[in-house]
Amino acid sequence: MEYINHPFVDEASSYNNFVLGNSIPSFLWKDLPHPAQTWLRSWVAGTILYFLSSFVSYLSIRFLVHRGRLAKDTLPPNKAMIVQMLVAMKALPMYSALPALSEFLVEKGWTRCYSSINEVGWPLYFVHVAAYLMVCEIGVYWTHRKLHEVKPLYKYIHAVHHIHNKENTASPFAGLAFNPVDGIVQALPHLLAIFLVPTQFATHIALLLLEGLWTANIHDCVNGKSWPILGAGYHIEHHKTYRHNYGHYTVFMDWICGTLRNPEDDVKKGK
Repeated sequence: MEYINHPFVDEASSYNNFVLGNSIPSFLWKDLPHPAQTWLRSWVAGTILYFLSSFVSYLSIRFLVHRGRLAKDTLPPNKAMIVQMLVAMKALPMYSALPALSEFLVEKGWTRCYSSINEVGWPLYFVHVAAYLMVCEIGVYWTHRKLHEVKPLYKYIHAVHHIHNKENTASPFAGLAFNPVDGIVQALPHLLAIFLVPTQFATHIALLLLEGLWTANIHDCVNGKSWPILGAGYHIEHHKTYRHNYGHYTVFMDWICGTLRNPEDDVKKGK
């Protein structure tokens, strides 16, 4: 496959060499086509990040329970976590297709990505990041909401996630326990953003990886009272009612659209 002579290709190759070169014997990947290497790198990096972030979050919960800061029933059952891991492991190879596709599009020069922050300067770079995150915030909210409101979408796609994320079984390992189509659809705003917003290439990749950390965090059942960040306290409310807190990183879209439910409301009502 021929590529445009573009710095993005060299940059992506360096990421492939770093991740794959430090995790997989070279004979298993060196002769693969560049897009296949990128997909494999996304899979390997996503798997490492998934287990690392989930285990750190889980150990933090155990520590807080041991110190009496959290109730013992905050710890999810081992069986539930194992099932969540299995569902995530089945889906991760397919999830990894989206980052690989986005990098292919960037490398072909079809997006608004740029390579170096020096090309635009730091002030404009931060404006771009804010705009990128806004696209993701709006896109994830409406995608997530429609996965609930359109009954066939919920039944055949999104229900898998909620089956493995009941109020008493949610855990950091549940963050990627999705039907793979569901995970890809909810990540599409990241792909849309690089067509709408000038975005530094490495930042785009980092924000995709951040999804893995974020999903572990919002399923750990620890209410950090994080307003306006839509943390685990808010997201667990979503898993209780299915009609609230569809947002991504912040509460703003739920607040604007009237679907916000504050986790403190349950406390005030004695629930």
